Amino acid sequence: MREDFRRLAASLGRAAGGAACASVVGLALPALAAAAPSNVYSPAAAGTAVRAAAPSLAPATLAAALPTPQTPISRGARRVGHAQSTLDPTAPPATQSVPVAGGASTSLPANFNGVSSLDSAVTNFGQEFEPPDQGLCVGNGFVVEMVNSAYTVYRPDGTVVAGPFNINGPFAEPLLEFTSDPRCYYEAATHTWYATIVVLNPTFTASTLDVAVNTSGDPTTPWTTYKIDTSGMGGRSGPKHRECPCFADQPRVGIDAHNLYVTGDDFSILGASFYGGEIFAIAKKDLLGLVAKPRFVLFANLRIAGTEPIAPQPATTVGAAPAEYFLGSIDSEEISGRQLAVWALSNGAAVVTGGRPTLSSIAIESEPYAVPLLAEQKGSSSLIEAGDDRMQQTEFVGGRIWGELDTGVAVRGDTADRAGAAFFDVRPTLKEGVLSAARIDVQGYVAVRGNYLLYPALQVSGAGEAVMVGTLSGSSRYPSAAYTVLAPGASAFGPVTVAGRGTGPYDPNAERWGDYSYAALDPSGTSVWLATEYVPPKSSQTTDGERNWGTRVLDVPLAGG
Repeated sequence: MREDFRRLAASLGRAAGGAACASVVGLALPALAAAAPSNVYSPAAAGTAVRAAAPSLAPATLAAALPTPQTPISRGARRVGHAQSTLDPTAPPATQSVPVAGGASTSLPANFNGVSSLDSAVTNFGQEFEPPDQGLCVGNGFVVEMVNSAYTVYRPDGTVVAGPFNINGPFAEPLLEFTSDPRCYYEAATHTWYATIVVLNPTFTASTLDVAVNTSGDPTTPWTTYKIDTSGMGGRSGPKHRECPCFADQPRVGIDAHNLYVTGDDFSILGASFYGGEIFAIAKKDLLGLVAKPRFVLFANLRIAGTEPIAPQPATTVGAAPAEYFLGSIDSEEISGRQLAVWALSNGAAVVTGGRPTLSSIAIESEPYAVPLLAEQKGSSSLIEAGDDRMQQTEFVGGRIWGELDTGVAVRGDTADRAGAAFFDVRPTLKEGVLSAARIDVQGYVAVRGNYLLYPALQVSGAGEAVMVGTLSGSSRYPSAAYTVLAPGASAFGPVTVAGRGTGPYDPNAERWGDYSYAALDPSGTSVWLATEYVPPKSSQTTDGERNWGTRVLDVPLAGG
């Protein structure tokens, strides 16, 4: 979240007479453990999350008696801080252009308009937000899409089951409470839905990481919510950062057989300070049992290669694995990089018994990447914000870690540098539970001449087939939803297919786009579900035309499906 919180406080002052804030119990964190080897981390804390009351499903609409819309609010990721202008000419890596498939895709099993800026405004008393921050989870005959600040439950054919609703509903938060950065995941083996979100109290003096769990298999039934105090003001022996209260920005979600993993970036709420990335390992057995206080372990102040990086992406782990893996970029100056940060958390089963798993890391050389350039769009001279070069989504499949990120690219034969995607297939090696080595088997870029590919998300099947989604925009193209496929054993992605054509330019007064797309493997293993931002039909846009974003949901069949 890069917004000015003081402006937000004034804008959200309307909440002063609203519902009471859900109770949160703070955790007194123990002192940091003794120094460990440079690539092995000791937990900063162990504790328990606090269960909140389970909410009922919110009313289907709040359209009646809405107040006049107020100034649109940014709910995007906080940046460490850089001026995004002209890149160092040596930074953008050179690559070939990927062709664009002729015509929009009409043969997908599902391709429908998802949650939009209008849905968000209608369910938030006329308030308008940007960017959507894409959450998507699929299973048991449901497709759940969560964004800033609404969610809808669909059938796989796009039929609406319930919604749109205010995003705060599943998290037992008052409808006017400030929340951001939703994500969700469906675990087929346990028929369980998980969701996470950032919460700030009305005075911006405290924050929580909310984890919502639904073990019924039906996401329209009540969820159980747990809250972890992330304010960082410290207990008797806990860390007391100078500019806290703080919050865990843009929480990312991963999972394995033992734990739900959430990583976040520790920022001051009202100041500019960044205190490093952090990893929460939350005992899955406790969450599935809906116990009152699930156990978790926190690893804070992550460091690697002499830097304090943005938190890594935790992997969604498919099948048996010797550890939970995390993947991140290393770009301390937020200009460019050519290293990846690989983490491994072993002995994850220890969390549920109150024990301490082992977290280790290693930095490896990679292809170069750079902060992406602002994107052109058809019909407007305003540029679309392209984010930075943090890792976007990570999976561990068949002994390999897959990830992707935004990057500036110099497309051969093009007239200007563009924004594209860099992808990585990493094979880690553990020795006695500690990460001893990692090598990149496959890496490359996806870029389109004359266009900008923004906020990629990638999902890989057990057979090694990968599908990537993102926004495609250019001087002759409105911001559109597009995808591309990497065949098993291939080293380069195929043509980019535009599955949802944008209908016009994005609001020229807007500041944000993204901050992330999402890709989810269907539990059947036969397809990959995708969701990303685009400019939707007018009927899905805010009535005043401001923050006129929408999302597109796609189901892409796998070749072996």
